[in-house]
Amino acid sequence: MELLKIDKIKNSVNGTIQITGSKSETNRLLILQQFYSNLKIENISNSDDSKLMEKALASTSYEINIGHAGTAMRFLTSYFSVKENSEIVLTGSHRMKNRPIKILVDALRDLGADIEYIEKEGFPPLKILGKKLIKDSVEIEGNVSSQYISSLLLIAPTLKNGLQLKFKGEVTSVPYIKMTLQLLGELGIDYSWRKNIISIHPKPTIEEKTIVVESDWSSASYYYSLCALSPNSEITLSSYKKTSLQGDSVLSEIYKNLGVETTFEKNTITLKNTGKLNPSELIDLNLIGAPDIAQTIAVTCFGLGLECFLTGLHTLKIKETDRLVALKTEIEKLGGKVEITNETLQLKVSTKINENIAIATYDDHRMAMAFAPLALKVPLQIEDPNVVSKSYPTFWKDFKQLTINN
Repeated sequence: MELLKIDKIKNSVNGTIQITGSKSETNRLLILQQFYSNLKIENISNSDDSKLMEKALASTSYEINIGHAGTAMRFLTSYFSVKENSEIVLTGSHRMKNRPIKILVDALRDLGADIEYIEKEGFPPLKILGKKLIKDSVEIEGNVSSQYISSLLLIAPTLKNGLQLKFKGEVTSVPYIKMTLQLLGELGIDYSWRKNIISIHPKPTIEEKTIVVESDWSSASYYYSLCALSPNSEITLSSYKKTSLQGDSVLSEIYKNLGVETTFEKNTITLKNTGKLNPSELIDLNLIGAPDIAQTIAVTCFGLGLECFLTGLHTLKIKETDRLVALKTEIEKLGGKVEITNETLQLKVSTKINENIAIATYDDHRMAMAFAPLALKVPLQIEDPNVVSKSYPTFWKDFKQLTINN
C-alpha cells in the first residue's frame, strides 16, 4: 500500500487555491442534462464521482460499474428506471454492494419501475428495465439519505403528471434537498414544498440555459482546518458564493468559533486565522444538514485540544466506510479519546498528539483530507493517499502548494 509521509509544517499557511466545481451540484446537473439537452454546464467537478457519472450516462454497455460512487448509484437508479426501452445492470465496488438502496428501490417500484436485485435483497447490483412511469405520487421516510429523495426529484419533471413526494416523519437532510429543488427552479421547473409534501410539475422542455457550478464547500473544509490550526494564516479560495446552494457552506459560521474569519469578495472567500476560539459553541453541534464536514471538524478540534459533541450523523454509517468508527479508530491512534453512538460523536479534550502515526483511509477520500492538516502539529503518514481523487483529485498538489514554503 502506498504511504504518504508528511513532515511537520512549521510556519503559517498562506496562499490562493482554485477549487473544482461542486460534486453535488455537478452530478445533479449531469442527470438533468440527459433530459434537457440544451442545458450547458460550466466548471464541472473533476472528481472521480462526476467522471464516473459522465461515463455511465454515455455508456452503451449492458453492465455499468460505478465503483465507490454512492451519489451516482442513487441518481442513476432513478434515471435508468425512466429511460424507456433500456435494460442495464447497475453495479459497483464490494463496499457499494453493501450500501443499502432498498428505500429508493421501493419508492421507484411504487411508481411502477421495473427493478430486480441480482445478488442480495435490498442492495446493488440492480437489473433495471427502463419504462414510462405513470403514477405521480409516492411516500418515503423523511429521515433517509437526501440522495434517495434527490434521486426521485430529479426524474420528477419528466413524469407525465409530475410527482408528489410525501414524507413520513421529520425531514433531516434539508440543505441537499433544497439544492436539488433550486437547481430545478433555475431550469424553470415549478415546484412547491408545503409541510410534508414536495410537488414537482412536469416540464418536457426548457429554454436554453447555462449554469456555472459553484466550487465545492466540502473541499473548502480542509482549508478551514488548515487555517484554524495555523496561527497568522490567510488562504483565498475560489469560486464561491455567499448565497450558496450547498449545505456545507455553514463552515463559514462554524469555523468562527474555531478562530477563522471568512471574507466574501466577488467569487472568492478569504479565510483568516483570528486566534479567537469559542469552544462553548462546539459542545453540541448539530450537523444534520452537513454531515460530510463532521470528519474535518472533529480533527480540527482534536488538533486544537478542544472537545466537541457532534450530532445528526446517522448517515455517516452508510458512507464509503462507517465514518464514525473510522474517526474513533484513527483519532485514538493519535492519542485522542472518542465516544460514538449511531448518530453522535463526542471528542474529549486531548493535550498530546502522537507523532508519525499512519492514518488508515478505508477507501474514503474524506479520511485522507480531513487528517492532513494535523501535519501542522505533528509529522504523520496517510495510507492510500490517492483515494482523494474520488472528490478532489488535485488535493495533494494544492496542499503542497500552500505548505511547501514553510
